[in-house]
Amino acid sequence: MEVLFSKYENDVEEHSNVSDALDGDDLCQREELEDEFCSYVGASYAVATSHGTSALHLAMLALDLKRGDKVVCSVNSHPNVPEVVRHFDAEPIFIDIEENYYNIDLNKLEEYLQENKSKKLKAVIVTHVAGITVDLERLYNMGKLYNVKIVEDACDALGATYNGQKIGSTGADITCFNFSSHLRENICNGGMLVTDDDEIIERARLLNNHAIVRDEDALEYIYDVVDIGNDYSMSQLDAAFIRAMVKKQDKVMQRQKEIAQIYSKELVGVDHITLPDLESVETPYSLYIIKIDKNRDSFARELKDKGVHTGLHFIPLHLISYYKTKYSLKVNAFPVALRSYQQVLSLPIYASMSDEEIKYVIDTIKEVASTRV
Repeated sequence: MEVLFSKYENDVEEHSNVSDALDGDDLCQREELEDEFCSYVGASYAVATSHGTSALHLAMLALDLKRGDKVVCSVNSHPNVPEVVRHFDAEPIFIDIEENYYNIDLNKLEEYLQENKSKKLKAVIVTHVAGITVDLERLYNMGKLYNVKIVEDACDALGATYNGQKIGSTGADITCFNFSSHLRENICNGGMLVTDDDEIIERARLLNNHAIVRDEDALEYIYDVVDIGNDYSMSQLDAAFIRAMVKKQDKVMQRQKEIAQIYSKELVGVDHITLPDLESVETPYSLYIIKIDKNRDSFARELKDKGVHTGLHFIPLHLISYYKTKYSLKVNAFPVALRSYQQVLSLPIYASMSDEEIKYVIDTIKEVASTRV
């Protein structure tokens, strides 16, 4: 048997929406998605983009990031986070993580903000690993206290909550979603930028399409360009598919919760494995991350040889050649992230997994673990 790490979902509604788009239906799928997404997460405004990375890049444009500016982020993030910063010739500042859920360490973040007060420090991008958040109330207070914008990277946090309120409506200046996030490839690509800020959304909408403006009374081919933007727009086909995807996200999360509970029950006590504590946090169960006490890569390789595919969230950025070289980063500079990286492994978890596939993953993990000394 082969169990993929991720598998995209599709059903009648996806096919119906895509057919409408292909048939030239007058309905603008992208505008419908933006409206429905605002309703789902509770945000005031949304801009659909071609990818999650586009949403992050557009966020930096909306914040008017410039050369020499600084943006703080977790060292345990996907490379697209510092990448969008570097495209402005700005500088990403990396912060180590906390041990339990692999998110940015707020104590270390606050220490940095206290010691580095500068007009060049523009924003903090916080990645919600596995859709589990840090103490957002404390984070937002830091943003106000140190006059930095808070951008949430919610690539695995669609439907996630903080104090019962959906991510995207909890108080960040900007939240960016990714509908085809790291190692969880979808049949389509898409991202979403959401905000409650009137000025941010006005700038984001302008720059989302080359900063083109038109006079409503002029011919449709007459336009002007008032700034430097880009083309981040989501296609109608992608929007059609993602509309259906968002509508069933709550059901998806419920099935993922069931799978996580089975993993937690059946894998408890297995030698060489540490399970995540998901009882004390709000989580969409988008990832199920275990720890392997030693030789994680050989463990993963044996699982793959037996048909079980796994993931890794993430390779710490200070181990990535570009950032390691560019900023002369030392291997031991971020000890918690380094230690976690050597052990973490993400198991398959998605709504269409069958009970048979779940059992096979569990049995295979137990089999591989039993051969370890």
